[in-house]
Amino acid sequence: MISSRKLINMARKWQRLAVMGRKRITIPRKNEKAGTSSHSSNCLAEKGHFIVYTVDKKRYAFPIIYLNNYIVRELLRMSEEEFGLPSDGPITLTCDAIFMDYAISLIQKKATEEVEKALLMSMAAHKCSSSYHFHQLETSQNLLLCSC
Repeated sequence: MISSRKLINMARKWQRLAVMGRKRITIPRKNEKAGTSSHSSNCLAEKGHFIVYTVDKKRYAFPIIYLNNYIVRELLRMSEEEFGLPSDGPITLTCDAIFMDYAISLIQKKATEEVEKALLMSMAAHKCSSSYHFHQLETSQNLLLCSC
């Protein structure tokens, strides 16, 4: 298990790497002519928050206190294993938006540690089964190609 100090240091390292890669900070401003605001995907997080994205590109802003949560720490660890530390882009988690919405609801309800572990185990099991299914599909396609 990752200690909270190590996790905070890892988040700071990601933040420093992102800052080094950023050339210009853009702030959304009101468009006087149309009366609408122009949205930029490079918006900064509010003070005391951090930004992550899911694999389907949905953006989430969490308070820093969420770094103490087991689910968030494990998702960040899995993200680092899968994608490495981003040098010029956002932190992308290895889950989709539906899973993240469910995880957030568990965090807000202060679910027990057993429930949190079960959620992460189900994610790992799904990931393994989907990679197994992909491998089986790839193998069957190869056999089909070889028999022609």
